[in-house]
Amino acid sequence: MVWIPGGRFMMGSDKHYPEEAPAHRVQVDGFWMDAFTVTNADFERFVKETRYVTVAERPADPDDYPGALPEMLAPASTVFQKPAGLVDMGNHYNWWTYVRGANWRHPRGAGTSVRKIMDHPVVHVAWEDVEAYAKWAGKELPTEAEWEFAARGGLDGREFVWGDELTPGGKYMANTWQGEFPYRNTQDDGYEFTSPVGSFAPNGYGLYDMAGNVWQWTSDWYQEHGRIDGPCCTATNPRGAAREASIDQRNTAAGIPRKVTKGGSHLCAPNYCRRYRPAARMAQPIDTSISHLGFRCISRPQREADRP
Repeated sequence: MVWIPGGRFMMGSDKHYPEEAPAHRVQVDGFWMDAFTVTNADFERFVKETRYVTVAERPADPDDYPGALPEMLAPASTVFQKPAGLVDMGNHYNWWTYVRGANWRHPRGAGTSVRKIMDHPVVHVAWEDVEAYAKWAGKELPTEAEWEFAARGGLDGREFVWGDELTPGGKYMANTWQGEFPYRNTQDDGYEFTSPVGSFAPNGYGLYDMAGNVWQWTSDWYQEHGRIDGPCCTATNPRGAAREASIDQRNTAAGIPRKVTKGGSHLCAPNYCRRYRPAARMAQPIDTSISHLGFRCISRPQREADRP
């Protein structure tokens, strides 16, 4: 873990996606953060010691999903599958598929394995899974504010983790998508899927993969930045929305709360999802695992007020 000194910064952005606005001043206290995302090797140690079974490895409870087809209740997870050519970009089901047998051990479904990619970030982990790992490790998940402050690495206001150019001097700084998403990836950065953690240069705090590779869970319930009370004033150690407020109002029947995820992934491209930036954010249902979402942990020092 590396020490993140804490401080004041401008969170969010007024120049990109609407859910990032308005940019607002935030103060966070110092904390320790994993230099790398949790790897398959890390997660395997946790599973061997605890015999933990992830959400994707269990059949879903039909009471939680009334009306669901039986085949949708089988152990499965969501996997990116590259289409053969141009598709309707307004329909993400053209590249996302619910695959039976896909889980952290088998990232692209039955017949695939993590044996040769143990140093890659673990994926197909739902919120329940990352909470269980963090508890086992004696750590916590970062808030969105903590994650974004750490990702900026002291470069407050810059567009990317490393500055204002996507590829300074023609150099790729993160594992992202080159070419036309979702059907043509030229792999100019050397990778088509995930990459080993630490394959690209760290940010100013010594943190690796704070952009690209995999999205990362945070502990905050999702809300639009525009719904934050008093965005004109500095918020100190903000903790996100209420659980109920995070539910997608376009799909209240499902009633699934959502957490904020950060950092973008190897699927983010200039022509689609330019979210390989510290201000970028997405809402992720807590019951859902996916092939480009992982996590890292933090540890907060015990503060004087918390001591008995």
